[in-house]
Amino acid sequence: MPTKSQDRRKVRLSRALGIPLTPKAARYLEKRPYAPGEHGRTKRRTDSDYAVRLREKQRLREQYGIREKQLRIVFNEARRTQGLTGENLVELLEMRLDALVLRAGFARTTAQARQLVVHRHIKVDGQLVDRPSFRVKPGQLIHVKERSEGLEPFQVAAAGGHAEVLPPVPGYLEVELDKLHARLVRRPKRAEVPVTAEVQLVVEYYAAR
Repeated sequence: MPTKSQDRRKVRLSRALGIPLTPKAARYLEKRPYAPGEHGRTKRRTDSDYAVRLREKQRLREQYGIREKQLRIVFNEARRTQGLTGENLVELLEMRLDALVLRAGFARTTAQARQLVVHRHIKVDGQLVDRPSFRVKPGQLIHVKERSEGLEPFQVAAAGGHAEVLPPVPGYLEVELDKLHARLVRRPKRAEVPVTAEVQLVVEYYAAR
C-alpha cells in the first residue's frame, strides 16, 4: 500500500503534469484542475518549447511508472523499429507486463500492478515472472498464480472492484476477470492505448538531446 507521503507526491505530480496518476489524484484534479503553487493557474501560458516537451515526456514516463533510463532504452528501440517513433514508443511500453496487469483490471494503479509482479503473484504462460518490464508477446496468457488467487487484492479484482477507476479493457486484451486471466491477442495500437501524451513532443524532446 502507498504511504501518505507517496500519495501526496502523486497528487502534486498529477497537478503539475495535468493528468491523474492515481484514483485519489483524479478526485483532487476535479476540484483543482491547475498546477500546484502560487502561480499554478497561469504558469503554463509562458512555458518554453523545451518545458512543454519535457512535460510531455514526464507525463508519459509517470503514467508507466518507469525511470528515465528505462524510457530512453525503449525510445531508442522505437526509433530503430519501422513506423512512427512516437507510436512505436507507446506500443512497446504498453506491452510491459505491469502495464497489462493494470489494463486487465488485476490492479488499481500502476504502482500496485508493479508490486504484484515483483512479489511473484503473476505468471505468463504458466511461468512466474517477477520483472515488471517483461515484454509480453501477442498470444501469451497473463494469469495470477493459483496460490495467490484467494488473497484479498485478487478477490477484489476478480469481482470487478477496480472497474470504476480504470478505463474499459482495450481491444488488444481478452480478459476473463473472474478467472484472473488476460491474453494479449495482438500488438496494441497507439490510438487505443489509454495514456495521455503528445508523443511527437516526446520524440522532439529526445531528438534535441
